[in-house]
Amino acid sequence: MKIVVFGSTGGTGKAFVEQALEPGHEVTAFLRDPEKLRINHERLNSVQGDARNEADVRRAVLGQEAVVSCLGSESLKDRSTLTAMTENMATATAHHGVTRLLYVASAGLYNEIPGWTGWMSRMVLRNVLHDHRQAVNAVIAADMDYTIARPMRLLDGPVTGNYRTAETVPEGGRSISRGDVAHFLLHALEEGTYVKETTGLAD
Repeated sequence: MKIVVFGSTGGTGKAFVEQALEPGHEVTAFLRDPEKLRINHERLNSVQGDARNEADVRRAVLGQEAVVSCLGSESLKDRSTLTAMTENMATATAHHGVTRLLYVASAGLYNEIPGWTGWMSRMVLRNVLHDHRQAVNAVIAADMDYTIARPMRLLDGPVTGNYRTAETVPEGGRSISRGDVAHFLLHALEEGTYVKETTGLAD
């Protein structure tokens, strides 16, 4: 499968690229600075650009079968950048006839985290969550075969396979490794599962 990955130099994006190459997928990393990826593989290509630029995104999506977004907010004050980038992806997929998009958002998107942890996330991450929520709305409105991952607190770490999924938040879950989030995305893509669903993830 031909997959383009946005946010490929971040922890989750890089983990996804590495995992997707193992079973034989052809991966295109979309990135602003090619020097940052530091993965050499015969089936790994790169496209340099800015996801805020619609023409750059459209160029990267051309010829792909699936789009994966592991983009994150650059600032706790930003309320619109993720939305703008995701709208560009939705426009590009429609233009090129790509129907599969997987997007990493955040737990708390729908105020589903209970208790003190939920209250803190709503206070500290209110702008980030707003941005993710608007981005997810853009994906859903585009009427494609999307999968939205809503992980709890992301930790650096490899695949463990010991994570749980839920419509809201896995009970008692507080965190998950970036490797496991990438694992969830790849398996959802390969197996055609979690289509048109938003899914909470935690260890």
